[in-house]
Amino acid sequence: MMRNTLLKKRRSSRRLMSSKPAAKSEGEAGDPEFVKRQDQKRSELDEQLKEYINEWRKQRAKEEDELKKLKEKQAKRKVTRAEEEQRMAQRKKEEEERRVREIEEKKQREIEEKRQRLEEAEKKRQAMVQAMKDKDKKGPNFTITKRDTSSKTIGDINMSAQMDRNKSKEQLEEEKKISLSFRIKPLDLAGLNESKLRTKAQELWETIVKLETEKYDLEERQKRQDYDLKELKERQKQQLRHKALKKGLDPEALTGKYPPKIQVASKYERRVDTRSYDDKKKLFEGGYISMVDELRNELWQKRNDRFTKRRRPKLPKWFGERPGKKPGDAETPEGEEEGKVDEIEEDEVEEVAIEEVEEEVVEEEEEEEKEEEEEEEEEEEEEEE
Repeated sequence: MMRNTLLKKRRSSRRLMSSKPAAKSEGEAGDPEFVKRQDQKRSELDEQLKEYINEWRKQRAKEEDELKKLKEKQAKRKVTRAEEEQRMAQRKKEEEERRVREIEEKKQREIEEKRQRLEEAEKKRQAMVQAMKDKDKKGPNFTITKRDTSSKTIGDINMSAQMDRNKSKEQLEEEKKISLSFRIKPLDLAGLNESKLRTKAQELWETIVKLETEKYDLEERQKRQDYDLKELKERQKQQLRHKALKKGLDPEALTGKYPPKIQVASKYERRVDTRSYDDKKKLFEGGYISMVDELRNELWQKRNDRFTKRRRPKLPKWFGERPGKKPGDAETPEGEEEGKVDEIEEDEVEEVAIEEVEEEVVEEEEEEEKEEEEEEEEEEEEEEE
């Protein structure tokens, strides 16, 4: 920015000098101070331009040095990055080789374990076949082996069985090849003449006949065992049917996969209501009002009986109409007395019934207060203990 301003000033001064040569000549001749001032300005501009150019050159050299250093750093960084990438690739390659080697070693260990397991199974099978052949001998037809405490648990056995079921087709084929390689022994026919070859063929034929005989025997034995199992299952079903009938259940209740449901409630618990409407209506009747009515009726009946059984004085009969009789009165004064007595008795019955009910209520309240006092005393005794 500073450079541009200086260049503009210098150009403007040059234009002035070129546009007025005549005035300059006249000024030189007439005014030497003006010329001196112009020369001074020109020299100042030249000095400023020189300073700026020097400063610019220094800045340019500094920037070039920094750029050179950055390029050198970039080149070093590229070399370092290439070396690091090479080391990473080498390390990755070594890790991949190690992983592949571990996988191969693991496969070899698994194959060896399978081979050992199949060898043990084959030995057990051979021992079982030998035991079947020697079953005519005396003594028990079984062997008792002690359980090894360090052997696998039931959970481990179940897990291994689950893993065997989840094996792929390729794994099963591989195990089959291992088993066949153990069972089928290779024939060493190198260096055998014709007679030895005939003998070898005869031995192979006898082995085939022996294996076919054993296969037939095992198939027949399996058929017989299947028949025995079916018969035993049928007997078990018959026993379960008899057991269910004894318990009062359905005959097929105990023969299914799951046991019968437990009956937690009586079969008479959820039956249809057989009560009549009148019984249902009277179910919630009664209470305090009915009790008061019963007491009133009972008292009225007692007083009525007592009144009817009282001794009545006999009066002489009036012939004709008695004196002082009003229209609507009874024939004798005894009828009027009976009506008055009835009214008095009704009032007395009501009063007596109310008094008795109040007495019962008071007695109940007193009993409740006594029970509360006894409970409080018992609680205090328990706290003291």
